[in-house]
Amino acid sequence: MDPDDASTGDPFVHPALFYKGDEEYLDGTVPFVRAGLDAAGPVAVAVPGPRLGVLREALGDAAGDVRWLDMTEVGRNPGRIIPGVLRAFADRHPAGRVWIIGEPIWPGRTGTEYPACAQHEALINLAFAGREVSILCPYDVAGLDPVVIADAHATHPVVIDRDGERASDDYAPLRVISSYNRPLPEPPDAARMSFDLDALPRVREFTCRWARHLGLGQGPADDLEIAVHELAANSCLHGGGKGTARIWAEDGRVVCEISDAGTITDPLAGRRPVAMSPSGGRGILLVNHLADLVRMHTGPGGTAIRVYMRV
Repeated sequence: MDPDDASTGDPFVHPALFYKGDEEYLDGTVPFVRAGLDAAGPVAVAVPGPRLGVLREALGDAAGDVRWLDMTEVGRNPGRIIPGVLRAFADRHPAGRVWIIGEPIWPGRTGTEYPACAQHEALINLAFAGREVSILCPYDVAGLDPVVIADAHATHPVVIDRDGERASDDYAPLRVISSYNRPLPEPPDAARMSFDLDALPRVREFTCRWARHLGLGQGPADDLEIAVHELAANSCLHGGGKGTARIWAEDGRVVCEISDAGTITDPLAGRRPVAMSPSGGRGILLVNHLADLVRMHTGPGGTAIRVYMRV
């Protein structure tokens, strides 16, 4: 099945809803929720906090039959949304169609976050291909950059606006995945160390020491230590046996990058739910669950993964 082909008869439904203001938002979302409830299907809504209240009020008593999630919290790292929000809900209901509203991009998302958001929207099509799942993605056209709206046409096979519903002529999710796989900008100032398998304990010490120095609290620093250890271990096992760690402060976050000579070929790496056991199988998935943001660039020249933690 070609992910860039919108005419394959795939049971997966993934429309973008372009709205301006509460009235158009409710005109697009309320019928979607009610259709799911009328079909006795499980329905979840994961949207930014203020939108939760608007939609809940419009649904009245029916709101009690819906699973509600604040996307600014559960989806602050876009890499966590597929495994931790969408698949987490859909996989609990394997029989029949599942209905989800997911709004991962809202005014206020930063330029650092947005590439991961765009790739997430494209990857949904790969993650749910062949499944009886409907995911409606609202876009606030009054508050979002035109580039975001153009990308939404490329990541959604169907678009809905005040003029109705139609197939997207620009649907090309693989192009979006590729176009945002960009080299990451160089940090202005970073501490760094090289490592191999024998040096993994020193990578953890390096991360903890610099995380505290840069102002990260104990809990986030512990999470960053675990995440960096997972990535550094992956570098030693799959990335040529060695790598480089760098850490710095940026826009109210502590950022740690692990780079190596390997190439990640699976576009859904870190986004498939797997057993979160100490025996393995965690890798990038665990990092996505721990971090406030994960950015990655991979190609023939190597891979760099950045983990962002809020101070």
